[in-house]
Amino acid sequence: MIRKLANGEYRLYSRKTDPKTGKRRNLGTFGTRQAAEQHEREVQLFKRRG
Repeated sequence: MIRKLANGEYRLYSRKTDPKTGKRRNLGTFGTRQAAEQHEREVQLFKRRG
């Protein structure tokens, strides 16, 4: 999940909540939405590797 921050940057959060905190895990902050979307694809690809 990508959210736009008040300072104009975009932050990538995990889809599921962290069981310890009950909040979504921060997976990185990026200057552009395009960069955040690219990283999200990389994360999904990494998760599906054997």
